Amino acid sequence: MRRLWRDRRFWFVAIQAVAVVLIVILGVTLWQNLQRNLQQQGMSLGFDFLDSQAAFDIGETLISYDRSSTYARALLVGLLNSLRVMAVGIILATVVGITVGVGRLWDNWLLRKLSLLYVEILRNTPLLLQLFFWYSAVFLSLPGIQDVMELPLRIYLSQQVVAFPLPWTIPEVLESGQIVGGLQLSPELSALVLGLSLYTAAFIAEIVRAGIESVPKGQWEAAKSLGLNPSLMLRLVIFPQALRTMIPSLTSQYLNLAKNTSLAIAIGYPDIYFVASTTFNQTGRAVEVMILLMATYLTISLLISLFLNFYNKKVQLKER
Repeated sequence: MRRLWRDRRFWFVAIQAVAVVLIVILGVTLWQNLQRNLQQQGMSLGFDFLDSQAAFDIGETLISYDRSSTYARALLVGLLNSLRVMAVGIILATVVGITVGVGRLWDNWLLRKLSLLYVEILRNTPLLLQLFFWYSAVFLSLPGIQDVMELPLRIYLSQQVVAFPLPWTIPEVLESGQIVGGLQLSPELSALVLGLSLYTAAFIAEIVRAGIESVPKGQWEAAKSLGLNPSLMLRLVIFPQALRTMIPSLTSQYLNLAKNTSLAIAIGYPDIYFVASTTFNQTGRAVEVMILLMATYLTISLLISLFLNFYNKKVQLKER
């Protein structure tokens, strides 16, 4: 018995077991307190309201929805809208962040200074302010649908819609002024994706720069000795090694982007938080709606972390 008390492994397991018990006790206490407070107010905890008619409109939907749909359907529409922003935002932020991060180390003086200016301005400006800028000062300042602005490559800009060409369909302006075909985005969605992506890209750029600079100089010299040009040297030798140090920090930025999509409510884009807020205002089910919101964002964050942790293990060097 005396030997057991001196065993570090015993204390390691015992302390964790005590911590788990305390967490369970705390959770049960909070749950009982919540139930007691709800009973005092004549309320009960339940999610039966999800089957009730929502009776409100949603401006953008990826699936069929109307005012006769249920709250569960409305929340699903909001979730899909959020996932669309997250997916496009992560891809765009990664591309821009890598480009700017590499530009911070390029030989061209002007490119280095412009990349530094981009990082310092966007990283030190509040995200909400940037979203308001893109939405109010940029997209809402575009001409109306009758005077749509046409850019090269058949890109159309207006206050009502932003249209881009796709490989199989190209946007066209009808005589009525309506735009058909192509990829059409609302100004709210465009401002949200652009604002989130460029803001997150400023942080990713610094992660990329630090990761590249962490590669030993011997690797740079070895790549030069092989006669590789700078782009091939970066793509084939330096960047794959830098990626091992960048992924943990990139995970944090992707998680931040996913959670920052909740700011969509500020510019009127109907994401999951926007729809949940409307649901709460109509039903008064604050606790249930908050539980659904927390579970949604927690699940998304865990999935992003799980995928990137799996990828991180794949790219790490393994000792033989």
